[in-house]
Amino acid sequence: MPLSAAVAMAATTVLVAGAAAAPVDVDPVEVAPAPGAAAPAPRADLSHHGYVSLWGDHIAIRIRSENRGPSDVTASTVRLRFSAPLAARQELPYGCLRGGKATVLCETGGLRSAGGARQTALDLTLAGRPDEVVVRLDTVWNGGARDTDRKNDVHEVLAPATGDAYAF
Repeated sequence: MPLSAAVAMAATTVLVAGAAAAPVDVDPVEVAPAPGAAAPAPRADLSHHGYVSLWGDHIAIRIRSENRGPSDVTASTVRLRFSAPLAARQELPYGCLRGGKATVLCETGGLRSAGGARQTALDLTLAGRPDEVVVRLDTVWNGGARDTDRKNDVHEVLAPATGDAYAF
């Protein structure tokens, strides 16, 4: 076992006279790294909320991305996957690019801890005119931060072709 691993294990165990070793409730982010060891990843809680609207061959998506902290995030990227292929020609907003026939990736930029939200607006054209589309949205890059609450940045939305806004 490398020395740094042995030091980390010893730091999380307390011996009480006459008792077996018991782990201490220590958050590993708060423990200083051993000399030569990599620093622990900062913690952040990214969230994406918004709505999807489908009518004809058009789909509109509005995303509000924010970071509830405790650490700032220098950059992040949100991925949108569609159950129907997108038209070959698209006008994508600055910071977005195609990731495949039915995938778009958009950078949200830096997100300060408990700071303001970043808005992303996409107006896309589908290859056909489906009756409904499933949109899957998730974070694929968060600046290397550790996000222990993924429920608020991973969504799946069914959008029928009614023109109504379906929230996520």
